[in-house]
Amino acid sequence: MSERDASGGIDLHIQQVRRFRLQDVLFHYSTQLFAFVVLAALLGILVSLTIEAWPSFQAFGLSFLWTNVWSVPDDQYGALAAIYGTVVTSVIALVLAVPISFGIALFLTETCPVWLRRPLGTAIELLAGVPSIVYGIWGLFIFAPLFAEHIQPPLQAALGDVPVIGGWFAGPPIGVGILTASIVLALMVIPFIASVMRDVFETVPDVLKESAYGMGCTTWEVVRNIVLPYTRVGVIGGIMLGLGRALGETMAVTFVIGNANRIVGSLFAPGTSIASTLANEFGEADPGLHIASLFALGLILFVISFVVLAISRWLISRSMGSEGL
Repeated sequence: MSERDASGGIDLHIQQVRRFRLQDVLFHYSTQLFAFVVLAALLGILVSLTIEAWPSFQAFGLSFLWTNVWSVPDDQYGALAAIYGTVVTSVIALVLAVPISFGIALFLTETCPVWLRRPLGTAIELLAGVPSIVYGIWGLFIFAPLFAEHIQPPLQAALGDVPVIGGWFAGPPIGVGILTASIVLALMVIPFIASVMRDVFETVPDVLKESAYGMGCTTWEVVRNIVLPYTRVGVIGGIMLGLGRALGETMAVTFVIGNANRIVGSLFAPGTSIASTLANEFGEADPGLHIASLFALGLILFVISFVVLAISRWLISRSMGSEGL
């Protein structure tokens, strides 16, 4: 090969390296820009909510968070009833949804016949795509009357006289209320949690499970000692995804929670949530403390969601650290 050909090949290689380097730089800054756009949008939402909610915090101070008053005619507002309804319905929904979702995921991955896995899994995933307003309409017109007639009376008869928890099941069986909203929320988040759990359960290497079965372990022992430790991070992520979905749900809760701005110890009593209060009142709110208090509720929901996300990240990092990852 002549020196001219050699020098030409070197120049071509240098040009290619420069072009690739330029492409890498452009790709790096483009993706960095996308990330900053998301952060800027998040910061913009936080700042705008704070600015709009500031008159309410100026008028009521931090006591706005623990004041159980919401009176539009008197221009007196407090967020405690809405915070209580949001947290209680979400926690109860999670308590109901997690065991059911775990059972669904376990059945689909461990004991379900092969021919049934795909259609059943697809059906569960389709439930996640049902609009929330459909769940709300079903809950109000179908589930609430059945709940009031066939479920609330037996619950009152069985648990109404039990110390400590008896008061949770007091009151007239009217169908709508905190517990009804919690059950509807549980039905809504089950597809999300079950789908995530199923996907992470399927990542467990077959050789680990087959080795455990070969040693004489039962299915439950395999799940408890092999599947759950291996998929702990994904399971936590799925549960937190369901909690985030429950916290921010609006229309379904608005239909069945009763929309009463008060705190009553009974789970059968009507209540409210942050999202349902915003949906009910924002369109007709007058400028002033009313609209500012609604923005304050939005800011509180934003903070609650952020705290849930932070706890989720902490739990995941702790699980990864305990596993030496």
